[in-house]
Parts: sequence; C-alpha cells; structure tokens
Amino acid sequence: MAGKIKALKDGPYQVSGRVTVEDTGGKTVVVEKEVFLCRCGGSKNKPWCDGTHAKIGFKADK
Repeated sequence: MAGKIKALKDGPYQVSGRVTVEDTGGKTVVVEKEVFLCRCGGSKNKPWCDGTHAKIGFKADK
C-alpha cells in the first residue's frame, strides 16, 4: 500500500502504509505500520508523537 499522511484535528500527522521517515540527524526508518508524527513541536520523542499536543492545547491552523 502506498504511504498516506493525514493531519488529525488539533493533533499529529497519522501516517499509514510504507514510508521512509528521516529525522534531523539523518537517521532513516522505514515504517510499514500506522504511526503518528508530531505536529505541535512539543513531543519529547520527535519525530514521533507522544501526546503532548493534548497537554499543551495545540490548535492547528485551518
């Protein structure tokens, strides 16, 4: 299945399908299961979502 990215309302990016994620250090991970990427900037486990968006009241732009 091709990779798909969906922005969840006031939450993370939901990523499904096969995708390659590269972090700021250049480390790449091939993902073949559903994962969630931080969109609020507050995660302590970037690029992965750790739920911080809910704690800080993140509101996404439309």
